[in-house]
Amino acid sequence: QVQLVESGGGLVQAGGSLRLSCTASGHTFSSLVMAWFRQAPGKDREFVAAVYENGNPYYEAMKGQFTISRDNARNAVYLQMNSLSPEDSAVYFCAARPGPEMFPIKDKHYYVYWGQGTLVTVSS
Repeated sequence: QVQLVESGGGLVQAGGSLRLSCTASGHTFSSLVMAWFRQAPGKDREFVAAVYENGNPYYEAMKGQFTISRDNARNAVYLQMNSLSPEDSAVYFCAARPGPEMFPIKDKHYYVYWGQGTLVTVSS
């Protein structure tokens, strides 16, 4: 069983930055595909970014604004968020899926393990 614990959320003004962290335990971290999702009130949980076991990142719409990275020595994955706007306010979740089989990396249904989430609030 994998335990994921997020941290780093909080209140920030528009245009500011935050760095989220997620630490994992209970599995060989280097064999996990790691991802960040977010969920705003009343909205579906949406994909933000993922990082493969080899460290290669995958983004969809947030490339350039968000940067995902991992540190296998620390069993951690990070999400650097810049130029934040109120639309980025949400609960941010860390998710994991053991590799190596390929899967639809943006699809939340394929992730096996989830953290409890960390709240990010961006004020205007």
